[in-house]
Amino acid sequence: MIVTFLEEAKYELDDAIDYYNFESPGLGEQFLQEILNALDRILNYPKVWHPLSENTRRCQTRRFPYGIIYSILENEILIISVSNLHREPTHWKDRVK
Repeated sequence: MIVTFLEEAKYELDDAIDYYNFESPGLGEQFLQEILNALDRILNYPKVWHPLSENTRRCQTRRFPYGIIYSILENEILIISVSNLHREPTHWKDRVK
């Protein structure tokens, strides 16, 4: 299975990395590593994480208040959002058909 990101999700990830690096040098890299760890968990157990709708699930990061919203497609995990769970947690819903 491969992982692909919607453009909006890529932007959210980059924005969060920049934010954390601004707050404390190196913290953005730690955040990215946490996201990579969550993506690894999703790839290994795609159906385990919390269902948000019929076609979407959320895997929360362990250290940061973020959730990865994704859909399981035939041979792909589609990342819909890298969502800060303390801000508008349902902002991604208009991205799902």
